[in-house]
Amino acid sequence: MEQINLGWIDISILVVYFIAIIWWALKHGKSEDSTSYFLAGRNMRWPAIGLALFAASISSSTLIGQSGDAYSTGIAVFNYNLISVIVMIFFAWFFLPFYIKSGVFTMPEFLERRFDSKSKYYFSFITILGNIFLDAAGALYAAALIIKLILPEVGLQLIIIVFALAVASYTIPGGLSSAISAEIIQAFILIVGSIVLTWLAMVNGGAEYIQGLIEEHAMTMQLVRPLDDPSVPWLGLIVGIPILGFYFWGNNQTLVQRVLSAKSVDEGRKGVLLVGLLTVLTLFFIVYPGIMSQKLFPGLERPDMVYPQMVLQLLPVGLLGVMMAALVAALTSTLSAILNSVSTLFTMDFYSSFKENATSDELVRVGRITSVVVLIIAVIWAPQIGKFDSLVKYYQEMLSYIAPPIVAAFFLGLFSKRANEKGAFYGLISGLAVAVLLLFFKDSIFGELHFLLVVPYLFGFSLMVMMGISWLTEEPPADKIAENTWSKEIFYKETQEMKGTKWYKNYRFWSIALLVFCLVILWVYR
Repeated sequence: MEQINLGWIDISILVVYFIAIIWWALKHGKSEDSTSYFLAGRNMRWPAIGLALFAASISSSTLIGQSGDAYSTGIAVFNYNLISVIVMIFFAWFFLPFYIKSGVFTMPEFLERRFDSKSKYYFSFITILGNIFLDAAGALYAAALIIKLILPEVGLQLIIIVFALAVASYTIPGGLSSAISAEIIQAFILIVGSIVLTWLAMVNGGAEYIQGLIEEHAMTMQLVRPLDDPSVPWLGLIVGIPILGFYFWGNNQTLVQRVLSAKSVDEGRKGVLLVGLLTVLTLFFIVYPGIMSQKLFPGLERPDMVYPQMVLQLLPVGLLGVMMAALVAALTSTLSAILNSVSTLFTMDFYSSFKENATSDELVRVGRITSVVVLIIAVIWAPQIGKFDSLVKYYQEMLSYIAPPIVAAFFLGLFSKRANEKGAFYGLISGLAVAVLLLFFKDSIFGELHFLLVVPYLFGFSLMVMMGISWLTEEPPADKIAENTWSKEIFYKETQEMKGTKWYKNYRFWSIALLVFCLVILWVYR
């Protein structure tokens, strides 16, 4: 890979960006009490929530990983985003109101309210491990790859350490408010910078290449692939991606924590719909550039480096620094979100449970210490990710083993009045046992079956264990059912309350519009 030689203008822009984002984030940080530190005072409006969600979700597995996967296999990688948007709509309609109204700080807390503390501790522990070894380490590794293009003589581990310290400088002192304030700015940089890069790729021959692929009905431009497709088999769109998508957008503390900071249920819902729209548009400014690079930069050894290569080859002085800032912004926002997420999980799910009389100041202090420990572990693990084929495959395959049992517990918790705490806990544990077994013996059990088609087996197995044990044991307490399960009466009551609401203020209208948009894209690129 060719080194990126930045001029003094580009370097200045990059340095100014770092200084400005740290200053801005610290200025808007809130740490007066645990609610302010972990949930930004529960006072966020929908534009801030949507932009923060977008910036936090554009991690190494999207901006870097998805453009690289598009370079290798075409548009199929966009299926993860497209189907996830449909999942977001479902999440906004059904799960989000229960999360916000319950007043929980974490997703595992919701499992405790519906089931018991054992399920909470299990999910919190698994989430913390995933955040450290999948998300935080992945973000650090991707950031190091980018910086190493500028400073090839500097060791990967040193870059990872410096980057971690830069993110920690504002996330740890200021909490979620600092993270969201930075993410709003970073979202604008990401969107504008990526659009500019896409336009430059198009005018340099990429547009003609894409048009030619569409006219030829090339497999590269098809979302619906054959069942034996190595990237995304069509059945995986129905039975695999929805489960992984719900875990990412509906159970993932890193993202849902931003929703929990909403001023109201309506603000939270509209924030989710905004990030859904932005996620659909990634087809044009993340996936398309990866495909156009097949023509512009054929023969790249590492697909993960497609996006940096476009930055290197297409941008003039000045814009090069802006786009390097955009790349770093994607990774910075992800890492800051993860740090706040893990510190919230450990502090609120573990520490506050074992020390019930802990003061608000003490909880904030423990959260900060947790962030430091998480960073140290992630810094040590990050270089190991280079042993995997690509960032996106590393993330997706690991997630396919972790997610199904957890998604099963949340779905039964909200929609089944018979599921109880014993069923949930033993279903989670047995699902984990099978996942560990598959991690080592997948080829022996499923052969060459795509991991998206393995997901429903894990999901179905966990569901059967949960419901089987629930039916064989006592019914759950009435109070857990009344306050934490969905019913048709809730839907009818909300419908009555929304009568007279203008269409442009009605989240249901925008949900349907977004769903239609998704279906149109699926039809066009079928």
